[in-house]
Amino acid sequence: MIIALLGIVTMLAPSRAMAAAEQWKYGQGISITLKNGENVNFSSESIEQVIYVGESIGFKVYLINDRVVDFLYSQVSTVTYIGQGEEPPIPDNNLNKNTLLNKCPEAWRLEFPHMHETGNQSYVTKRTNDFGITYSAEWDNDLIANRWSVYEMYAGNLLDNCSRKDDFKEDPELPAATRSTLADYSSSGFSRGHLCPSADRLCSTEQNKQTFFLSNMQPQYQFHNGGQWAVLEGKVRTWAEQCDTLYVVKAATIGDVTINGVTQTGLRPELCNNRLIVPKYFYMALMKYNKSTDTYSAVGIWTYHSKSSSEKIEQYITIDELETRTGIDFFCNLPDDVETEVEQIYNANDWK
Repeated sequence: MIIALLGIVTMLAPSRAMAAAEQWKYGQGISITLKNGENVNFSSESIEQVIYVGESIGFKVYLINDRVVDFLYSQVSTVTYIGQGEEPPIPDNNLNKNTLLNKCPEAWRLEFPHMHETGNQSYVTKRTNDFGITYSAEWDNDLIANRWSVYEMYAGNLLDNCSRKDDFKEDPELPAATRSTLADYSSSGFSRGHLCPSADRLCSTEQNKQTFFLSNMQPQYQFHNGGQWAVLEGKVRTWAEQCDTLYVVKAATIGDVTINGVTQTGLRPELCNNRLIVPKYFYMALMKYNKSTDTYSAVGIWTYHSKSSSEKIEQYITIDELETRTGIDFFCNLPDDVETEVEQIYNANDWK
């Protein structure tokens, strides 16, 4: 993480937590109050399983429809075990977490980077009733550009239920004057490059169509979009099938970058139809959770936005290095000690 802050905290005892999980599984319920005031209730009939993720992170609720819901201790105020009474307030061990939940209520989720606290940003989240969140995105209204799209991949939303819909459209949730349009791409020589790709959301027709909002696009040369980037998208789907949950950030550089201590522009010199900026680099920040080992691992992937094979660059790096290059704090909602450990290591064996 970009800012490392230390604190001493106490957490719910794991043995007590696991005992509660067994009671939920066999006839009890759970009521969770978040620090933003939201109250979430699950009945025993809707819960398949409850898994505690480490001693300090939180827990995952597995529902009978194959949905997975994360709850981080840093965002939970109280937990009530139905029929047992209320637990004490849960302490906070994450000092760099997202706090601007009034701008984006979903920003406590693990896939979110740290939100920009200044500037002119909009946040959009696309979702469906059956499969939950499709993706969330931060949009820079001054630059008219996506800063990142984020989402989760797990068994429940990796289903292959529909085909690609090619339903490209403007995003009405963004301000009319500062959103990209179909005309911006028309005859421009650039593809409308997905960040959350269509092939990652074949679980439903509605979710697939949502990936075609232009809020989820960046101008891309087709050599990169249909070649190197498409191959990486396929790798991401393979990795998602090999873990319990894959947390995905996909983005492009829309400001300066710092590589090997040298700061340079993150933009190509040309514009897309004289209006949209064109990124110089595209990248991914990926973190997977394996239930069998109760562990996280992460990798950053960096590509040059190339027009031809002679320009091709693809690097696998730590999240710490990716943060240095982009100035973005990834996976900031992890507890600080876990975040520090996960982000400083790239283990190639975890990402074959």
